[in-house]
Amino acid sequence: MGETARRLVPPFQGRPLLGWAGPLLVALFGGLLRFVRLGEPKAVVFDETYYAKDAWSLLRYGVERAMLGDAKNPIADRRLIAGNLDIFRQCPQSSDCASFVAHPPLGKWMIASGEWLFGMNPFGWRFAAALIGTLSILVLARVARRMTRSTLLGCLAGLLLALDGLHLVLSRTALLDVFLMFWVLAAFACLVVDRDRARERLVAWYENSPVSPHGPWLGARPWRLAAGVCLAFAMSVKWSGLAFAVAFAIMSLMWDFGARRAIGLKRPYAGAWNKDLPHALLSFTVIPFVAYMATWTGWFASANGYGRNWDQATSSGPFFFLFDSMRSWIQYQWQVFTFHSGVHEYHQYMSDPWTWPLLVRPVSFYYPADVPPSACGASACAQAIHGAGTPALWFGALLALAGTAVLYARRRDWRAGAVLLAYAMGWLPWFYYALADDRTMYLFYMLPVVPFMVLAVVLMAGLVLGRADAPPTRRAVGAAFVGAFAMIVLINFWWLQPVLTAETLTQTQWWARMLMRSWVTAAPK
Repeated sequence: MGETARRLVPPFQGRPLLGWAGPLLVALFGGLLRFVRLGEPKAVVFDETYYAKDAWSLLRYGVERAMLGDAKNPIADRRLIAGNLDIFRQCPQSSDCASFVAHPPLGKWMIASGEWLFGMNPFGWRFAAALIGTLSILVLARVARRMTRSTLLGCLAGLLLALDGLHLVLSRTALLDVFLMFWVLAAFACLVVDRDRARERLVAWYENSPVSPHGPWLGARPWRLAAGVCLAFAMSVKWSGLAFAVAFAIMSLMWDFGARRAIGLKRPYAGAWNKDLPHALLSFTVIPFVAYMATWTGWFASANGYGRNWDQATSSGPFFFLFDSMRSWIQYQWQVFTFHSGVHEYHQYMSDPWTWPLLVRPVSFYYPADVPPSACGASACAQAIHGAGTPALWFGALLALAGTAVLYARRRDWRAGAVLLAYAMGWLPWFYYALADDRTMYLFYMLPVVPFMVLAVVLMAGLVLGRADAPPTRRAVGAAFVGAFAMIVLINFWWLQPVLTAETLTQTQWWARMLMRSWVTAAPK
């Protein structure tokens, strides 16, 4: 490999086989944590009351339908736990039972896949979340390996994500955020691969073709197209994926600019503008739009969706059907937008985004009041699912993010810039809603940035370990520090795990695991 190739596409350390075997073993470990006792508790946990039932409705009818009962009288929830699937309201006309939902359908379709495979029961509606949570560990391990060129650091990234409490809880409950996190991470991983592939093609052109001021067209870029699809799917789970889509599109184009400049072209920016931008527009506009619209197929194909207006749409031929269907769909999207702008209801576990990195106010997903004393052999017992991140990892990530910012400022390290950008896009937009809109928000909105917190830790771990050719003593000391941090995270996770997975404890044991009083007291009104 020539010097230009080493500079633009550094080689990987270690054997390629270990580059897959290590991440797969780490993902298997994370999968065991997520799948063991997945059907417990046998209850409808927190917002599963919306998404698990909406997913079943999509599976049955192609659209979301209204359920029996409400928040004060959850008839449908009680029937589900009893094994009774008669949970839908009966209406004179099917269209009268259409349910207004505040999020696009893809995440619920993913939940529905587990219900289709295993039935409408807690294991069935949580299966997809556990599978996607496990796959995200593998994806992160692989992308960290690619970014650091180290299999060891890649496996460390996967292990730390497997040991995060918030990631574990949302991988074991049928909420949407784990699916949003996965598609954002998958898009990022695709773009990192695309960055390598584009640079490899540039190096091959540089070494084998006459040099020109602009450089070559880099041909088809399937990894960037795949990233566009993943970003569309992120937005098809929750609209907050839009911030990542815009940021990642700009980031990818900046990487193209940087690659052409790094190889020494006379007019790198003009070359990227003329030869890379058209493909970027295809990848980040046309492809995502088509993929996003495809996730609404059930709504377009059904007469019973909310706001569908089927009778009018089908009254005057196929052209009018298309036009009127789009008009109805756009009106529905506007209603969703105004709904999100008006979410101000008090919730005892609501929190503001500036408190999230410090884990000030996690969300109690499950805490039944009727656990009998005989369950734990004490006068008072507790079962809890507490949606909290692993404190040792989160507090360590704060220091790592500060170090990553210094790394970017001093060296313009592309990896540090990418991590900081992704973290900012998953966190900072919520400040607007907190300050300008006073919106009701929760800590688990941070889940999409948890993989990037881990990447920040791994980048700092790489600096602590030192270069592969560093003196053995230097490497040993660095390995001791990194190993000690990983062990602290593991112990901290082990200590919290019973209150993340609804194990039965004495109330004294439960209290001992509450890091701050704000973890259990009601939020101020």
